[in-house]
Amino acid sequence: MFTLTEVASLNDVLPTYRILKPWWDVFMDYLGLVMLMLAIFAGTMQITKDQVACLPILEESTNPYTTQSPTQFFTSSLGAAPVATQDLPDSTVHEMHQTVRTPVWSQSALTSTEPQPKGLRTNLDFQQYVFVNQMCYHVALPWYSKYFPYLVLIYTILLMVSSNFWFKYPKTSSKIEHFVSILGRCFESPWTTKALSETACEDSEENKQRIIAGQTASKQVSTDSQEDGSNATSPILDNSEVRFSAEKIVPEGPSLTILDKKDGEQAKALFEKVRTFRAHVEDSDFIYNLYVAQTTVKALKLIFILCYTSTFATEIDFIHICTPQIEHLTGYDQFFCTHNMAFMLKKLLYTFLAIISLYGLICLYALFWLFRRPLKEYSFEKVREESSFSDIPDVKNDFAFLLHMVDQYDQLHSKRFAVFLSEVSENKLREISLNHEWTFEKLRQHVTSNAQDKQELHLFMLAGLPNAVFDITELEVLKLELIPEVRISAKISQMTNLQELHLYHSPAKVEHTAFTFLRDHLRCLHVKFTDVAEIPPWVYLLRSLRELYLVGNLSSEHNKMIGLESLKDLRHLKTLYLKSNLHKIPSTLTELSLHLLKLVVHNDGTKLVVLNSLKKMTNLVELELHNCELERIPHSIFSLTTLQELDLKSNSIRTIEEVMSFQHLKRLTCLKLWHNKIVAIPQSIGQVKNLESLYLSYNKLDSLPAALFNLPKLRHLDLSHNSISLIPAEVGLLQNLQHFAITNNKIEVLPKNLFRCTKLKVLCLGNNSITILPESIGQLVQLTQLEIKGNCLALLPYQLSQCRHLKKSLLVVEDHLFDSLPLEVKEDMSRDNNMI
Repeated sequence: MFTLTEVASLNDVLPTYRILKPWWDVFMDYLGLVMLMLAIFAGTMQITKDQVACLPILEESTNPYTTQSPTQFFTSSLGAAPVATQDLPDSTVHEMHQTVRTPVWSQSALTSTEPQPKGLRTNLDFQQYVFVNQMCYHVALPWYSKYFPYLVLIYTILLMVSSNFWFKYPKTSSKIEHFVSILGRCFESPWTTKALSETACEDSEENKQRIIAGQTASKQVSTDSQEDGSNATSPILDNSEVRFSAEKIVPEGPSLTILDKKDGEQAKALFEKVRTFRAHVEDSDFIYNLYVAQTTVKALKLIFILCYTSTFATEIDFIHICTPQIEHLTGYDQFFCTHNMAFMLKKLLYTFLAIISLYGLICLYALFWLFRRPLKEYSFEKVREESSFSDIPDVKNDFAFLLHMVDQYDQLHSKRFAVFLSEVSENKLREISLNHEWTFEKLRQHVTSNAQDKQELHLFMLAGLPNAVFDITELEVLKLELIPEVRISAKISQMTNLQELHLYHSPAKVEHTAFTFLRDHLRCLHVKFTDVAEIPPWVYLLRSLRELYLVGNLSSEHNKMIGLESLKDLRHLKTLYLKSNLHKIPSTLTELSLHLLKLVVHNDGTKLVVLNSLKKMTNLVELELHNCELERIPHSIFSLTTLQELDLKSNSIRTIEEVMSFQHLKRLTCLKLWHNKIVAIPQSIGQVKNLESLYLSYNKLDSLPAALFNLPKLRHLDLSHNSISLIPAEVGLLQNLQHFAITNNKIEVLPKNLFRCTKLKVLCLGNNSITILPESIGQLVQLTQLEIKGNCLALLPYQLSQCRHLKKSLLVVEDHLFDSLPLEVKEDMSRDNNMI
């Protein structure tokens, strides 16, 4: 037999799994225990007391044995002499039996006409009846009476295995284990208590406000009510599709529960686990199908057991006729037997049938529950109505089925678990943790002064925007980088000095009051994004914005999206910076043509094909087209009559024959053609008389035309990083030249006329092949910076001392050449440098 400990292991389910066992499974488990106890009781009784008692049926034998002596016949027929008489004489045995049997059988009985036993006399009467009882136990007794306890035990074990199969199967047990573990942690998490408590607090606060509002309204006349209605907050834009965050504002007050850092980190980990578990489980319905199959198989087993067992119920009886076919041993061919356990077994069998019937009814109810409602869908509608987390998603498949099973245990588990499915809840947790970590004092330590001497705060890779930021009222520049969720509240209105905002991959949502403040006060906005849809819609409505910088993917298929967000509301926009991969200038930019002064397009190597829209931007003062793969100067540029600065850096321009057309741009003063592939400068360059700055560095020039130096207003000339070997003598005509750079070329000799440009302040001659620095350099009395490092000079002229404004820090030259100067010259330069 099995011990209770050994059998109990078959129903060993972790205590935590009880939340997935509905009442019918629990009831069936208890019924299984009852059947197990019944099997053990019946088996124990059968082992200790089960037996049959048989007596011969005295009938005329059909096969009499005449060889038996009278003594043997009599002894075998009585079957009650415990003493062996085989060694005694027949007369003595006859007398002994006469004496012993006289009280039982009379002489009349012995001489009656009843049939007498025949057979061999063995003198083993007691052993004969024991033998007959054993034979008849196996021959006459029905097999179900002998094996009933063992069958009940087998049935019970099969039902127990069937009940717990979905907890043990590898493809389901791992998911169930994770679910139970996560559910328990969600239920006990301090964040769950805090979130639900705040929800209750919000509801009570709202109800209180409604009551107060109702009492106030009842005391006021209808005219007062209308006046109050007129003061209510109205939408900023009635016909706009722009949506602002509509989260409930939690009234400020003492927090109901304060989460420490450890609790906050554990809650964050739970959000991630729930998200991962949902993605892993929600895509299949294997657990549901396995449970349905398990319940169906169990119901079929019960029907089979009930039908099979009921057919053998009538075979269990107290009386049995036995024909063991051992007449040659006993002299009798039939025996009348009684089964002493028949009455008890029959009662136990009926009890077992009753339990099985109840078990079957419960199993049928479980099947009815499984197919009565869609268990592969689960809605949190009630939770959404009762809490402030209106974004809790409905779930499906195995995830939904597990939640339905949990509801049979306690619906509170699902409600508390739902807190970790809400993004609003997760954002609140991030906000609480963030505000706890980033206090006002810590943020104040990160405030620095930038190059423009403005108070700047740069926040990088945070979970959100700390509320304490809005308390730094002196802040002028706020940079937010890689912050996934930025929520700008109404408190930003107290940052009256804020004028510049940077959003680098940080989508921002603003409240109505915050938007009103930004619309009226923000002057500069930088937005870096991956897709154009990430640009906050409210950006296009900042009517006081002066500078807008957009860095991200604005390819042609998305240009229409820019058109949907009209730029015409940016009434004061002066500078627009686009760093993207455009194939054409967006037509929507023409809406800014009346007030836009500077347009910058950095195209990251994508060829800019269509530039016709530029013709309509007649008020442009500065235009930069960088890395646009332009091969020639676009003709549309020559229509910009107000243009003062043109920058065509990092293109593929090889020729600039169109430069003559620049003479029509009367206000053009700065032309930047650097980082291109220009091989020659046309003579027509001399027609652009108003040029003050010309950048031709990083090209493929090998000579300079004389016409280049017929630009009387030229103050800045950069010819660095080319292949120029000669500076024309006409360079002396540039009397207004202040900055001349020709580093990294092939210059060997410096013309004396160069030093007639007495207004030169910066002269860069480094990395050439110059062997002598002329003494006439002393004529450059305004020189403040001189770069001659990387040449073939042997020494520096003494006349360098006449350049009184030249400092040692701005004299870029080899140390040994500097040491060749007279001592007093070196001391003067060093003294001036120290004074600075």
